[in-house]
Amino acid sequence: MNFLLRTLTWWNGQTLGTQLFTARKGTKVGEDEQGNIYYRSRDDKKRWVIYNGVIEASRIPPDWHGWMHFTYDEPPTDQPFVHKPWEKPHQENHTGTSAAYVPPGSIRLAQPVERRDYEAWQPE
Repeated sequence: MNFLLRTLTWWNGQTLGTQLFTARKGTKVGEDEQGNIYYRSRDDKKRWVIYNGVIEASRIPPDWHGWMHFTYDEPPTDQPFVHKPWEKPHQENHTGTSAAYVPPGSIRLAQPVERRDYEAWQPE
């Protein structure tokens, strides 16, 4: 069953094609704290990631994101990314989940706030 899932779907981890391409042309560059493994081609024209678990682009930390998009030539394993003291730790994207940000006054709140500063328009 696992073989069939890898052959037909891309969201359940690396596909068989990705695994073969990685074995033939990939050079392992490093791994992040979440267990994602980063690769590049021998000529460094392609860079990709094999996710550890759910395939979600927001799971790539900023330092690896910069390397993946050719912003930095050296990967974070060779030249560590200098973090500022005010930077928060990486968070995954919570859009569409129960942990998503809900602004005050939203109808998604469990207890909607009753507005006293608004009077609905009534036709005459």
